[in-house]
Amino acid sequence: MAKKMLIVESPAKAKTISKYLDGEFIVKSSYGHVRDLDKGNKGIDKENSFEPKYVVSPEKTKVVKELKETARGATEVWLATDEDREGEAIAWHLCEILGLDAKTTKRIVFREITKSAIKGAIKEPRTVDINLVNAQQARRVLDRLVGFELSGVLWRKVKSKLSAGRVQSVAVKLIVEREREILGFTPTPFFKVQAFFKVKDAKGQAVGLKADLKTKLENLKDAQEFLEKSKGADYNISDIIVKPSKRKPAAPFTTSTLQQDASRKLGFAVKRTMIAAQRLYEQGHITYMRTDSKSMSSQAVGAIADQIGNQFGQEYVQVRNYAAKKSKGAQEAHEAIRPTVAETTSISGDSDMERLYDLIWKRAVASQMSDAQLEKTTITIGVSTLPEAKYEAKGEVVIFDGFLKLYMVSKDEDEEEDDSTLLPPVVKGQNVDLNYVESVQRFTKPTARYTEAMLVKRLEELGIGRPSTYAPTVTKIMDPVRGYVKKESREGTPRNYEILTLKDDKIEQRTEVENAGATSKRLYASDIGKIVSDFLELHFDDIMQYAFTADVEGQLDEIANGDKKWQEMISEFYEPFHNKVEKTTAE
Repeated sequence: MAKKMLIVESPAKAKTISKYLDGEFIVKSSYGHVRDLDKGNKGIDKENSFEPKYVVSPEKTKVVKELKETARGATEVWLATDEDREGEAIAWHLCEILGLDAKTTKRIVFREITKSAIKGAIKEPRTVDINLVNAQQARRVLDRLVGFELSGVLWRKVKSKLSAGRVQSVAVKLIVEREREILGFTPTPFFKVQAFFKVKDAKGQAVGLKADLKTKLENLKDAQEFLEKSKGADYNISDIIVKPSKRKPAAPFTTSTLQQDASRKLGFAVKRTMIAAQRLYEQGHITYMRTDSKSMSSQAVGAIADQIGNQFGQEYVQVRNYAAKKSKGAQEAHEAIRPTVAETTSISGDSDMERLYDLIWKRAVASQMSDAQLEKTTITIGVSTLPEAKYEAKGEVVIFDGFLKLYMVSKDEDEEEDDSTLLPPVVKGQNVDLNYVESVQRFTKPTARYTEAMLVKRLEELGIGRPSTYAPTVTKIMDPVRGYVKKESREGTPRNYEILTLKDDKIEQRTEVENAGATSKRLYASDIGKIVSDFLELHFDDIMQYAFTADVEGQLDEIANGDKKWQEMISEFYEPFHNKVEKTTAE
């Protein structure tokens, strides 16, 4: 008996979906894109409104043949590619190669691969959204024009086999600028002073109390003089300030924040994160993983609230609505990344899938949990021989853990960590016994080098790229063939620093060695990366401006919304760009 045919992108997705269709459909996979622009100049007819010429990719010939054979025997062909521009374009290309009318062919979309979502989508099919297709076509044509012509200039003017691109080149520029900022930074030495006291806890046992001098000392002479004046001093608790505070959970993951936290917590590269997330999505465990929305459906929020109540108790439930991104360029109507079934606390899969699912589940569930209630304490300690000197000890006590019971956001190395030191009980006016004072030479630090995830965060802040382009961009600039950016761990260079210690009214000085500038898995611009970036900045400064790249994304969004013609956008850009290419080549 003939059946309907449903086409998706991946075989894993096809396998999962076919389980939910009760034999009504034959589910086939296109294995991603089936067509692309023809190679070189043949791909775009610049004289005919930039008409693209698409060809079936050589590796997809067999796939296309099989799809055509299955389509001929089907009563009807439906399309179920991803709900974004790339997915829409794949659906349109399938219509073209299978001879389907894009205006009438049924297309379904869903944000999660569950039985209810698939069944619901089949009840409400739509057709291919040509505006989304045109936005993807505009991006592909623009990137081909820029990449092909800029790369040609680089071959002739710099070195053969180099490449450039509208997004990749500005991503390299970010790393080059950061590299030069770091190399041009001159560390300034200073001395940080810490005092270590002995106090008694509630049980009468001696415990330690560490406090920092509120002011930093500029040089070794100042540090020596301060410790000299500290000899024979008495130390007294001059003030105690206790303030209640609360901490709110982070929103559920977007593509960017998932990549960042997977990098910090799991050590995953951006590409590794997206491969694991793709598998989780295709197997029905999480919602679509390319999104910049922080919102979740009301059904999902309700299910998560029930799970929290059952697992932790009702006092841990605090339902929240995280507003969907309203800025221009927000990814088409997706939810945040969340588990499809809140009750599923863990899944079976490879190690990367299991660990990433755990992260996604905890983040989504924590987003609907109660605020953590804290008590922040600041203890000020005076020095009898130095009335102007004040030591401070800061700490916090968790009164009610709330969402912290489940999840805490990690921070990058250039962000300050919250101080959660537990302080011993003391009272105002109490004298405390000094154990020792230590004055350690430190040096100011430049901004940290990018990790992959930090670069994605910066691209997002600048409006460069979209959730679907972050991982490919990072992968491309790190391609060893291009050699523009390398991810490396470096030991740093040895640097001496001084330590002064005051104990029992005696001052001792010693010199120790540290590795300055040591890094782990950071992005470094290569020499050729710097040369190419400088050349493009000199001759194509407009294209290398971050605002230009972000503006292009805005125009692509206008095309996706049907507010602008894609050929019009390309035409406005191409003529002045091409003239600049020819001028640079002739120089």
